[in-house]
Amino acid sequence: MAKPCVFCGVADGTGAASMVAESPLALAFMDLRQPNPGHVLVVPRAHVRDLLDLDQAAGHEMMDLIRRTARAVHEAFKPDGVNVYQSTGKLAGQEVFHLHFHVLPRKKGDRLFRAYPYAPPPPPSSREELQRQAALIRAELAAIR
Repeated sequence: MAKPCVFCGVADGTGAASMVAESPLALAFMDLRQPNPGHVLVVPRAHVRDLLDLDQAAGHEMMDLIRRTARAVHEAFKPDGVNVYQSTGKLAGQEVFHLHFHVLPRKKGDRLFRAYPYAPPPPPSSREELQRQAALIRAELAAIR
């Protein structure tokens, strides 16, 4: 038997959560793990495995809830910064396979998420290489709605 989705339980009211905000297509609630106070998760109500499966309507509503939640966290906790991030796939660090965005307040010196955890960061790519990669993505975008 497959393990039930913990975020679906929150969405249907059978799972415990400290709710922050709700909308018809999305929820915001406190993450159980609080590396800094104010760490919130924003999820779609419907089970969506990851960002690649998200439909446009839920995506729009989630982005609005993420934006408003980030502003509220910023005002409530006065952090030095805020990260908004999402992981798609196990290799990227996804642990719960129900799409969720983290709204994570940051404090100076907290040593949490860094885009380049090593020093120095990679050098800039050539314009030609960036153009080549952009063309590959544009070709795929044309087929995606």
